[in-house]
Amino acid sequence: MKAISTNAAPAAIGPYSQAIHAGDFIFCSGQLPIDPATGTFPEGGIEAQTQQSLANIQAILKEAGTDMMHVVKTTVFLASMDDFAAMNKIYAEAFSAPFPARSAVAVKTLPKGALVEIECIATTY
Repeated sequence: MKAISTNAAPAAIGPYSQAIHAGDFIFCSGQLPIDPATGTFPEGGIEAQTQQSLANIQAILKEAGTDMMHVVKTTVFLASMDDFAAMNKIYAEAFSAPFPARSAVAVKTLPKGALVEIECIATTY
């Protein structure tokens, strides 16, 4: 296993890695919508937060030598299912067919009061 880390995404805020490279896969930890330059959430609600979470994933995958086209599975955690349609619109812009497998669930709360958190698994080939 090899830890993946980049300053282009928020640093891990606990005992975990931004991502782990294991075999032919990158396992990307859940990405909150934190702008790594400011340490804050972007303004603009669920749309802006979804864009930032996906940008963080993209930066980590780039550091790992892969990209969004190689994402095979995502999990989207939402603070409210009322935000699903708006999140889905932004999410759809980040991927193209064949789209990754996905789970989307509502959770009671997310760290720091985020509206969304996204994790993924990607291939390296």
